Amino acid sequence: MIADRKGEDIILMDLRTSSVIADFFVIGNANSDRQINAVVEHIRDEVKKRMARLPLHVEGRGESGWVLMDYGDVIVHVFSPQLRSYYDLEGLWRDADVLVRMQ
Repeated sequence: MIADRKGEDIILMDLRTSSVIADFFVIGNANSDRQINAVVEHIRDEVKKRMARLPLHVEGRGESGWVLMDYGDVIVHVFSPQLRSYYDLEGLWRDADVLVRMQ
């Protein structure tokens, strides 16, 4: 879904053996605040349509460079490239398995 709005560097991480926070992280980049907002809106609409689920919580806005969408077992992170590099979630959760990587 991130790629549908031209998001980049998308990964799916399996956290089930590494964390109790969530089962999976989906992480992707968007190159502007408008694109981050478009990706987040698209994810919300598609998950609602396909799975009848809304996020439990959404934190951040495109203007901040990072939006977190909490679906309970899945947490979606949409970053600007600069903030993704700065927060380095992949490094923080390096023990987790990367199931999918899309450039």
